[in-house]
Amino acid sequence: MKILFIHQNFPGQFKHLAPALAQAGHDCRSLTLRVDKPATWKGVQVFPYRLPERSGQNVHPWLIDLDTKVTRAEACFRAAQRLKDDGYAPDLIVAHPGWGEAMFLRDLWPQARMALYCELYHHADYPHLGFDPEFDDPPGLAEALRIRMKNLNNHLHFPHAHAGLSPTRFQADTFPPEIRDKITVIHDGIDTRRARPERQARFALSEDTVLTRDDEVITFVNRNLEPYRGYHVFMRALPRLLQDRPGAQIVIVGGDEVSYGARPPKGRTWKQIFIDEVRDRIPDDDWARVHFVGRIAYDDFLSLLQVARVHVYLTYPFVLSWSLLEAMSCGAAVVASDTAPVREVIDHDHTGRLVGFFDGDALVGEVCALLDDAGARAALGAAARDLMIRDYDLRTVCLPRQLDWVSDVMD
Repeated sequence: MKILFIHQNFPGQFKHLAPALAQAGHDCRSLTLRVDKPATWKGVQVFPYRLPERSGQNVHPWLIDLDTKVTRAEACFRAAQRLKDDGYAPDLIVAHPGWGEAMFLRDLWPQARMALYCELYHHADYPHLGFDPEFDDPPGLAEALRIRMKNLNNHLHFPHAHAGLSPTRFQADTFPPEIRDKITVIHDGIDTRRARPERQARFALSEDTVLTRDDEVITFVNRNLEPYRGYHVFMRALPRLLQDRPGAQIVIVGGDEVSYGARPPKGRTWKQIFIDEVRDRIPDDDWARVHFVGRIAYDDFLSLLQVARVHVYLTYPFVLSWSLLEAMSCGAAVVASDTAPVREVIDHDHTGRLVGFFDGDALVGEVCALLDDAGARAALGAAARDLMIRDYDLRTVCLPRQLDWVSDVMD
């Protein structure tokens, strides 16, 4: 079977599925912005497409999002046209539609079946908007109309799609019934053999400072440190947490950019804004126990999770982070926000502890309670890992189900 993957940053969410299909003997190709020239990656032939240079033009603000997606769709279409001119015709197109790229591909290959990775459908009502009034005004009618326009991309893709795939029920359930009925929920998968408990784990903060499981380590991880992932809540809880736990080492992972939501004032970062907000309430000796490590290599990331006594995860009602599931797979005791996507994997007092997203006092209380209770930490971590192995393991659960999903799309 000939399968064409579409993802601006290939492999993206297809990093396990695409190589597995190639290894099974299928002719797998991809169109992406990630490469400059044709290449082969794990058996997948990868071809570039390029965005055209465009002069500035007046576009209504509500259409800017669609304008960028149509630009990418046209560029991807033209690259696909070159593949067709060379005699290529896929049997199946597997695409992440979020950037618009696959919008016109079934016009080019109407006989192909199409399957879409359904990451999120945008909603203008609470809690999808207005969840955090500090950074998001309560949505009014104009904002609802803007969000409706933002969903045009989904509606331009789905009439051409035969099936959808979402990693969580929360994400799948954001889609309207006519789309949701086509979506199968299968997580991307966690490599539980690699993300596992390790009693001898070590995480080097510097050449002279190495953390082990003998240390009281609290971890907080974002791709980027920003309100959408509760960075401001964690930082505001930090003065009390440091005061109550004089031996704790706080390790914060994340970049300075913005992945989601509101941007900080020009020239500033959310990271520094909330450091500045709390720093004068934290003595220098305590501040020396707070370690911002930026973005780190994956093996180092796993080592950090393996030495963590408590892992904190906070998020708006949004896409669930892989980092939470990886922490659970490492057997970490988790304190997390009581928000809808988190409740899909954290059962309070079974696989972790839940607190209100904005309740910094409850956050500190639960973290401290777990730090004082080795038995509870062990029980929560073991149950969390059992869940990951049972329902989210890459090799035994998720990838086999994804491969079956591909077969079902072609039936």
